[in-house]
Amino acid sequence: MASTTEKNSTVHGNKGDIFSSTDVNEFEIPRGKDEVWRFVPLRRLKGLHDGSFAPVTDTLIDIAVPETATHVEAEKVTMDSPLIGRAGKPIDRISAQAFTSTSHATVVQIADAAINPEPISITITGAGHDVTTFSHVVIEVGEAAEATINLRYKGSGVHADNIEFIVGDNAKLNVIVDDSWDDDAVHCGSQMAVVGRDATLRHYAALFGGDLVRIVPRVRFTAPGGDAELLGVYFADSGQFFEQRLLVDHAQPNCTSNVLYKGALQSHSAEKRAEAHTAWVGDVLIRPNAQGTSTYEANRNLVLTEGGRADSVPNLEIETGEIQGAGHAATVGRFDDEQEFYLRSRGIPADEARRLIVRGFFSEVIGKIPFDPIREDLENRILQELETLRTLKKATS
Repeated sequence: MASTTEKNSTVHGNKGDIFSSTDVNEFEIPRGKDEVWRFVPLRRLKGLHDGSFAPVTDTLIDIAVPETATHVEAEKVTMDSPLIGRAGKPIDRISAQAFTSTSHATVVQIADAAINPEPISITITGAGHDVTTFSHVVIEVGEAAEATINLRYKGSGVHADNIEFIVGDNAKLNVIVDDSWDDDAVHCGSQMAVVGRDATLRHYAALFGGDLVRIVPRVRFTAPGGDAELLGVYFADSGQFFEQRLLVDHAQPNCTSNVLYKGALQSHSAEKRAEAHTAWVGDVLIRPNAQGTSTYEANRNLVLTEGGRADSVPNLEIETGEIQGAGHAATVGRFDDEQEFYLRSRGIPADEARRLIVRGFFSEVIGKIPFDPIREDLENRILQELETLRTLKKATS
């Protein structure tokens, strides 16, 4: 077993070289004072972090491949398959617990040079109350291939998983990760991506449902010329906790990354138990041999009511000065009453003005999603969130 020092520190002093293992026993149980867990209400993890979770049952994973798709194969493999672990190993106890507790993995492979513009849908459904589910999914896009994956979570229950994205040389992968859980669900997900030579990854995240959801995406460039864009939207209501903790590891020269996440928070009460809480931690690492890197990351948060708390922590670690450019930004702001007043002064009702402002806030991210049905669905869910608050206010007034 690794020593406590090895577990709680990095090998070379950066956030890219941290301890990893597929064995849950190699990790200490998270504590509230640990840096990577300091925002998380550990008691609400339903035992995922300390092994006290409810009995484990099978995970329902449904894969829908369009009729127009070519050279797409899906199979189940055992966890000792050489297809597993190529994007990386777990870096925290819950991710290792998911690996240890999963008997097999689902592997989706797109062959070299196959072009698939229509989304391949992967739906993971919670098994309900009083049980726990774990899963492992590998998505591999071969050399010079193109594919879009719509990965959706729904239902209720307690779930932890590992997702691997392997983007081959000159390949392009669009992936939409849609956490549409019921409001009582708990989900902790680790997402590991490796991006090959001159390859492109477009990763879109949408987080609206769940009681507690913690997503940890990690992207690593394995050859020069890679391009990664991570975009996200999230909307937290009363009592919900969302955390997204990212790392983009520029380990190769002449790669580009762009990160933009936007979130909104609202609560029907200012009481602590009804607080809407989000945490976003964005790390970008530029290693000594990553000359010519161009990167920027930003997180914007809009607090719509009292009882909302948004923690935003962008980090940029640069180990070489020979780069094209690097920057980061984070904001947490209240709803702009002046914008609402401007719209209302032109005859737009207050509720409609509020909807327009919030839709405009999210449009920079949602507008980049390359499929109309998905964009429209996300916009509708934002409006539903606002309608929920309006209804609650009417009921309590």
